[in-house]
Amino acid sequence: MGYVAFGYGVLDAVFQTVITVTTVGFGEVHRFGTGQKVFTIVLILTGVGSAAYSFTVSVETLLEGYLADEFGRRRMERQLRQLRGHVVLCGWGRVGRAIASSLRSSKVEVVVIDSSAERAGTVDGPSLCGDATDEDVLRAAGIDRAAALITALNGDADNLYVTLTARSMCPDLFIVSRTASQSAIVKLLQAGANRVVNPQDLGGARMAALATQPDVAEFLDVVMHDGSLEFRLEQVDVPPGSPLAGQTLSSARVHAHSGALVLALRHPGQEFRTNPEPEAQISGGDVLVVIGNAKQIDALRALAIGEEQRGAGVPD
Repeated sequence: MGYVAFGYGVLDAVFQTVITVTTVGFGEVHRFGTGQKVFTIVLILTGVGSAAYSFTVSVETLLEGYLADEFGRRRMERQLRQLRGHVVLCGWGRVGRAIASSLRSSKVEVVVIDSSAERAGTVDGPSLCGDATDEDVLRAAGIDRAAALITALNGDADNLYVTLTARSMCPDLFIVSRTASQSAIVKLLQAGANRVVNPQDLGGARMAALATQPDVAEFLDVVMHDGSLEFRLEQVDVPPGSPLAGQTLSSARVHAHSGALVLALRHPGQEFRTNPEPEAQISGGDVLVVIGNAKQIDALRALAIGEEQRGAGVPD
């Protein structure tokens, strides 16, 4: 516009501007007078400076983005390598978010796998963008060091394939699979899932319970998930060789030593024995479903592994 104002044609003005700003220096299109010289000096100082600054900012932005991604990826890899006893969660949809929220409220580490980079980027914690049916992706998530795997993908076929892959990689891994149909439950169990859950069925059962027994349903929700009550409902595993093994609930004085109340007892491969009598015998590998505060439950766990902590519950 400046050169046009000096009487240059549009093409000549553009050409003169380009060779000036790019410092090519072919020479003047027309002989410069004093005004054109002053204008060209200003154009060089502002135009070349602006171009250089824009180029520097662009390169800096690209490098910062690349370095941030690279450092973030390496930091995530280090974090994943350090995890032990975590839960691998496949799928970051509405169900996956609810699962992760519940696990984290119980202080359980979660590693999320999702095929969408956009969804994986919204995870507040360790995450991987990839196909959960890929062994390399599962291995990167630390499946060999995980306590459990939950596959909460949308399709039954995807959940089935993830279950098969995870079971082939880790025969002892505890696997929970989501399903959308009753017909897929048997297939998922045959594929290696330890438990199969239909969120629609659970949601319907909970709504029915709230309609017919609202206080009972609300109490269970608060005890299991809310955390506003001091008491919690949890399971305590009795390992083989435990001091409790071979004793009865009465002789072990579970309540007296810990203060926790045993609601159910389960022998491996058998049904739950709810409200077990004092003469019920405890064996190695059993699971106790108990209610109590955090201190009492910790005391019972210590008692089960031979690190008895007295004074947590009712005194001897």
